[in-house]
Amino acid sequence: MENLYDSSYKSTTGTSVLSMVMRKVYGRMFLALVVTALTSLYVASSPAILSVVLGNRAVFFGLMIAELAVVFVVSGMLNKLSTTTATLLFYLYAVLNGVVFSSIFVVYDLGSIAYTFFITAGVFGAMSVYGMVTKNDMTKFGSYCIMGLFGLIIASIVNIFVASSTLDWIISLFGVALFIGLTAWDTQKIKNAAYVTDPSQTGKLATIGALSLYLDFINLFLYLLRIFGGRSND
Repeated sequence: MENLYDSSYKSTTGTSVLSMVMRKVYGRMFLALVVTALTSLYVASSPAILSVVLGNRAVFFGLMIAELAVVFVVSGMLNKLSTTTATLLFYLYAVLNGVVFSSIFVVYDLGSIAYTFFITAGVFGAMSVYGMVTKNDMTKFGSYCIMGLFGLIIASIVNIFVASSTLDWIISLFGVALFIGLTAWDTQKIKNAAYVTDPSQTGKLATIGALSLYLDFINLFLYLLRIFGGRSND
């Protein structure tokens, strides 16, 4: 099977495939966000589970490793997985993410979380629409975003040891800008892929596309929360 992002052939029903793919992408992404939110709320409302997740480093880092493993499998082995398996792994990732992110309900008050979520939804929606309608090729821009992502990771690791509030603020602002850009680029990438994807492979494309946009949304939300979120003990 050809790579889902390969542009060596065009579907004769490109427009209808695009419409079908984008409906599936946003539908699966939305469901994954709901799964993550419900899982986070459930874990945060259970002191026993929360103490296990946050009070035991082995469990916490084990969950993070499991998340990375799921993303690697879905992204790196997509062509070898069935659509059903890839989609189930995506929702498993959403559950794991929900467990890990349950801590935000301890750190931030519920009002600021909701407020930041709506800001994120608005910004994400606007940039995703831009990625769909723009005629500009964002390939080169996307390459810069990927380089920026590596820089963001390095800066975040450095700040773990430096613990600079100024650097943390800069990282948060850069993170917001970066994932705003990635949202538009990933949307355009999915759109372009839909035009050249065999209709029989739209399920897998929708899953990997939903995963990409889900990650953009989650990270954009987390960086905005660091800026706008009110601490629960404030």
